[in-house]
Amino acid sequence: MQAEVQGLSRRDRLRAATSQEIIQVARQLLVTEGSAAMSLRAIAREMGMTAPALYRYYPSLEDLARHVVADIFSELSAAIEAAIAADGAGSAAGSAPATAAALITACRAFRTWATGHQAEFGLIFGSPLPGAAGPDDPLAECGITFGGIYLRLVTQLWRITGFGVPADDELAEALRPQLARYRDRLLSDLPLGVLQVFLRCWVLLYGTVSLEVFGHLKFALEDSEPMFDLMLSDLASMVGLTYPLP
Repeated sequence: MQAEVQGLSRRDRLRAATSQEIIQVARQLLVTEGSAAMSLRAIAREMGMTAPALYRYYPSLEDLARHVVADIFSELSAAIEAAIAADGAGSAAGSAPATAAALITACRAFRTWATGHQAEFGLIFGSPLPGAAGPDDPLAECGITFGGIYLRLVTQLWRITGFGVPADDELAEALRPQLARYRDRLLSDLPLGVLQVFLRCWVLLYGTVSLEVFGHLKFALEDSEPMFDLMLSDLASMVGLTYPLP
């Protein structure tokens, strides 16, 4: 990214810097005042610009919101990769224990980031933004990068340990074509059963973290961490592991 910026003209560098500043101001308004405060008029006021001037950078609030979400996704992915690297698991991809540890670390890092960035979590994992993601959509690449962390780890673990996955003819009839289309989008040759296991793990992780972040476990629990550990146990069993890890 830095090399790309350095290769731009001075005018383009200033434009890129202003575009990034707009994203950061929009995010700050989101965190301090809520999503309803993230309007072009409010952002322009904070930056000392006019609202029409912002249209030279982002044609609509929806377009700006997609760039804000992409920026947050990139930050989240970097935080998870940093947590894996800090645990030393990323350097031992060929080892089953290291890959298992990296997967658990990635799950814990997701929860840590989500509980510490509740407003951002609500924006990127709440209601989907309107509009289909196309090849030029800033969300497309960032979303793939984020999901790719978990898919990479689950796939590595399957290739190393060969944990059990259902055969194609054992999958629900309604799921098979959907999983096949998903595999095509990934340009992958993985068995459909591996993708089903991966998605089931994601549903467990996302569902548990979402309930905690949005406060929907407070009716019963003041401390949700033990429930998160139980979820990790269920997730680990899906990929042939026993949790806590040895």
